[in-house]
Amino acid sequence: MIRLAVSSRLMEEIDIMKVAVVDGQGGGIGKAITEKLRKEFGERMEIYAFGTNALATAALLKAGANEGATGENAIIQNMSEMDIIVGPLGIIVAHSMLGELTPRMAEAIAKSKARKLLLPINRVRIDVIGAKAEPLPHLVNELLLQVKTVWKD
Repeated sequence: MIRLAVSSRLMEEIDIMKVAVVDGQGGGIGKAITEKLRKEFGERMEIYAFGTNALATAALLKAGANEGATGENAIIQNMSEMDIIVGPLGIIVAHSMLGELTPRMAEAIAKSKARKLLLPINRVRIDVIGAKAEPLPHLVNELLLQVKTVWKD
């Protein structure tokens, strides 16, 4: 988390959370997440788009991410710098997203000290017991509530 002193008559500190949104394929899940985060938190949040391919990264940038990078090295180099990492469950599963997510990407995300808030989208043949099968908009709303909880910690 970055703390900035804002100069005006009053000096106040503003917390700026660094959030990585990770997605692959067409970036649709990450786009939905990014739009909601930007709408809710505005410029109080730095949103970093990390796509497994250029199409996914572009979708996240178009949705309002501050910066974006594509591919294995970008993900490996940046995950340790984030406060929160969000995306579908598959971002911690090697060879998911039709093989786009490499073992090194999954490891970098899983090893990061950042809080991971993952949507239980069942495309990786992993069932998370207790997770509800909900439409994407409902899951993104739940994710937003979790980000608010983490923000206050």
